[in-house]
Amino acid sequence: MLTKHLLSQAIFGAVASAVGPFQYYIHGTGDLTNYVNLSPDFKNPADTASTQGVKITLDATAKWNSDMWQTGLIPQTKAAINSGRVGYHFSMKRTELNPPNAEYEHQVNFFESHFTKMKYGWVVHGEQGTSNPNLQWMIGGQGKWKTEFTPDAWYNFAYDIDFGTQTVDLYASTGADPLKVVVPPQSASTSLNGADWHLGVLRLPRGGSSDTAPEDWYFSGVYVESGEITTSISGPSA
Repeated sequence: MLTKHLLSQAIFGAVASAVGPFQYYIHGTGDLTNYVNLSPDFKNPADTASTQGVKITLDATAKWNSDMWQTGLIPQTKAAINSGRVGYHFSMKRTELNPPNAEYEHQVNFFESHFTKMKYGWVVHGEQGTSNPNLQWMIGGQGKWKTEFTPDAWYNFAYDIDFGTQTVDLYASTGADPLKVVVPPQSASTSLNGADWHLGVLRLPRGGSSDTAPEDWYFSGVYVESGEITTSISGPSA
């Protein structure tokens, strides 16, 4: 069994500082607390293994590659989180205060190769209209599952990745309900180096739109495990 990389144990330092199980990686030009904050108020109450959750904030100062907004953390570990069968766990929510703008595409909790990820809002390539209120799970740029992302509800997920068979399936639930498979194993290009999982959000620019309101995203129950997927939202026993 891999070491559980619980976010509640994290100690955040300056960029490029390998401290704690997560590294503050992509961030804005202001103080750390402008973008990343830990508190018991930010966690899923059903997650009893964690002492606190994290609020990740995007704003116009948190830019990457000139015009994309991004705040992200990456795990610091030498464990084999890119081989065998591995589960990447997290819960997420939004509130009515500083909500994400559904008129922009948001890529959430993704790998550098982007072989699988969550998306929220209007999808740049392929959608008509002006906005999209759904969370969507993607493989290779193709939507495989979706649900409306309503405020103040916790959405729980596990990416169940088998690097041997090159497949990935999705476990999901809401609130305190146990995880269950909502998408069976799908073929995927499961390519990563074990240090490139981005816990956080990347917001893509959109022509003709210039919204600069900050956005708050909440995450809880973040850990990585090997073998069978832990379905209880109360968290791993280890």
